[in-house]
Amino acid sequence: MRIFPTLLSVMLLLFTCQFSAIALADTTDSAQAEPAPHIDAGRELAKMQVILDKIKGQVSGSTPDVTLSQLNDMAQDLSDNANTLAQSLQPQSQKIDAQLAVLGPAPAPGSGVKETADVTSKRRILGEQKKTLDNQIKQATALKNGALNLSAQILNLRRDQLRTQLALNSGSILSATFWQPLYDSNSFDQEKLERFGQELLDTAALSWSPDARIGTIFWVLAAILVMYPGRRYAEEFLAWVSIHKMPEGRLRRSFLATAIALTTLLAIVLSFNFIALAFTRNETAGDDVQEYVSRLVQLSIICGLIAGLGRAFLSTRRPTWRLANISNGVANALKPFPTLIALMVCIFQAMESFNYTVGTSVSTTIFGNGLTALVIGLFAVMIVIRINRTRRRIQNDDTPAETRSTLAGVIELSLFLAGVSILVALLIGYVTFGRFLSYEVVWIGILLSSFYLLTRLTTDSCEAIFSTGNACGQRVQSTLDIDERYLYQIASLLSALLKSFLVLLLIFALLNGTISSTSPTEMLQKAIAFWGGKGLEKLNIVPSQVVTAVIPLVAGIYVLRAVRRWLDQDFLPKTEMDKGMQVSIITLFTNVGYVLVILLALSVMGVQWNKLAWIVSALSVGIGFGLQEIVKNFISGLILLTERPVKVGDLVGISGYEGDIRRINVRATEIQLSDKSTVIVPNSQLISQNVRNATMGNAEGVVTIPLVFPLDIDPVKVKDILLGVYQDNERILETPAPSVSFKDLSAQGISLSVTGNVATQRQISSVKSELLFEILVRLRHSDVPLSSPQTMVIEQKKESSIPGPTE
Repeated sequence: MRIFPTLLSVMLLLFTCQFSAIALADTTDSAQAEPAPHIDAGRELAKMQVILDKIKGQVSGSTPDVTLSQLNDMAQDLSDNANTLAQSLQPQSQKIDAQLAVLGPAPAPGSGVKETADVTSKRRILGEQKKTLDNQIKQATALKNGALNLSAQILNLRRDQLRTQLALNSGSILSATFWQPLYDSNSFDQEKLERFGQELLDTAALSWSPDARIGTIFWVLAAILVMYPGRRYAEEFLAWVSIHKMPEGRLRRSFLATAIALTTLLAIVLSFNFIALAFTRNETAGDDVQEYVSRLVQLSIICGLIAGLGRAFLSTRRPTWRLANISNGVANALKPFPTLIALMVCIFQAMESFNYTVGTSVSTTIFGNGLTALVIGLFAVMIVIRINRTRRRIQNDDTPAETRSTLAGVIELSLFLAGVSILVALLIGYVTFGRFLSYEVVWIGILLSSFYLLTRLTTDSCEAIFSTGNACGQRVQSTLDIDERYLYQIASLLSALLKSFLVLLLIFALLNGTISSTSPTEMLQKAIAFWGGKGLEKLNIVPSQVVTAVIPLVAGIYVLRAVRRWLDQDFLPKTEMDKGMQVSIITLFTNVGYVLVILLALSVMGVQWNKLAWIVSALSVGIGFGLQEIVKNFISGLILLTERPVKVGDLVGISGYEGDIRRINVRATEIQLSDKSTVIVPNSQLISQNVRNATMGNAEGVVTIPLVFPLDIDPVKVKDILLGVYQDNERILETPAPSVSFKDLSAQGISLSVTGNVATQRQISSVKSELLFEILVRLRHSDVPLSSPQTMVIEQKKESSIPGPTE
């Protein structure tokens, strides 16, 4: 299997030596101004093409990783040789161009200009040579590009094979095979490591040469100054700004925490860049070294975020300024972990980048991944254990227990379970899965910490800017000339918009980012893949897409509930909308939001709506048979929420029931009766039937009491009594004034009706009761009786039983 690549290597080596000798001879002869020897470029190009075809044939078969690496080296050497050949042919082509320029163009027919046969023959020969050289240069360029493309394909093939092998069970970390690269590395890895190590040493030696030594010392000192005194003094200055320049309130704490995180991040990134400039600023540094150092500089961003966010949240130097609810004991116990985690991530990611740049074998790569996962898994478990141990020690010291929120408990439990899962995966042999979990733990921790910090900073900034309690808010109020209430509304709305944007960024980063994808190009490619969707494609749903769709579904529902809670408790109460309008807006927003969240989850799953014609047909049949009532009530509910003929809080009467509307749901409306019972009315009935809305348009209530008095009363006196009762009641409106109407005069008595207005319909019953009590008391006090109902008594006379006189 390895004989053919060896023969190819020997052939390519001999060809390289032969071509190098020819090129060297050409250079020497040119320097001595002697005629250059003839190079048979056509034969050399034919040999190159044969080698390229043989490499392609070898790659297309089932080839191990070591052979692929050798073939990749051969393809790169072939590309270099083709490029050298093309460059060596360029001077000959330029020389022929100069000779043709001396000869000039051929005379046009009929111009009368004649030239000798020697000149014509010379121009023709030079033209043929020029054409041949141009074709050879084009062929050499094509060979160079073909070899480069083949090298890229070989690298992709190696990565695919590596990914496939890493996804399998590679053996437990307790086995001797896992630790073999430490004591018995194969010759393939050893050769590559030694070669790249020598390149690093040569680069370091080059940076310490007499000409570059001063610059190297300068950049190293700059890195040290930025990392230690620069970072410390920057934090002190920002702390002074937060105390003396920031308005009083929570913004000071969130600003200082953000400042600590950013200064730490900036110091680490600048230090890495300065050290990179110190050793690789020379243009003679190799491409592999430049790529490796570039990866380390990108890695410094992750390390800076870990260290900076950890220092910002623990805030051991300023405990009273700590954002999170963490006790001093727990914060001091966790103090070394952010720096240690950042250091370990830096070391092991640098080792993985080293393996990637060198192109080591699978066993060495697995070893590096396993060490990375092992360290991070141990740190995850140790952090939770140390937190719990510190809390128990604090409780034993009779110190007040720390008030831990439910979210903090969930985070600690998740971290502990993730650490245990990483260690279990390493023990049973799934090293790559353990490495994936370890970096996901770090990445999710960075994202959640950044989200919490930025959310607090956003909320506090909006409140400080638009608060009339400080100079900034007062200046905004005087400039815009608006009421203080509107300033609070603007602050709430702006804070909600910014937090929504941060939530979207968080979801996007959770779905598309990993700790190793710090390149903007990779993030853009993942963004396109995330938002594009691949569709069902004949209902070929991939399980990974289903799992991926769960994340935006859960996140969308959480965000929807949070926004609904914010509208209900924070924003809408600050507006002048009535309660019914607020409830209608919240309900409509919730219904539309759930639909959008479901559509988003289906889109992430890969559902394409043009592939779901059969689902639409099935829904049409279902609506035609069994779902028409549900759809009708749903549409009626939307009409009620938008047109608002009735709204939450209205007093309505329908189908013999009268009560207050408490909620308008998707299918039905809840009406609470006076006895506190609830009637569920389908929404379609509120649209299709006659509905009495007693409170529509804020209608006033009318209290009317009919009374019947005897015929012998004084009507003027009774009228004064009734009007006095209405006028003395505080809830009877003065405008329109109460009135007494003469309704009827009959044998039963005089019928009077007294009327007065109250503020709302809901006061009619209670006010009527109060008025009746007062009317009866005053009538009796004035000896004015009410007419009693007349009863008809029919008496039947009995016939006498005494006999009359006899004749």
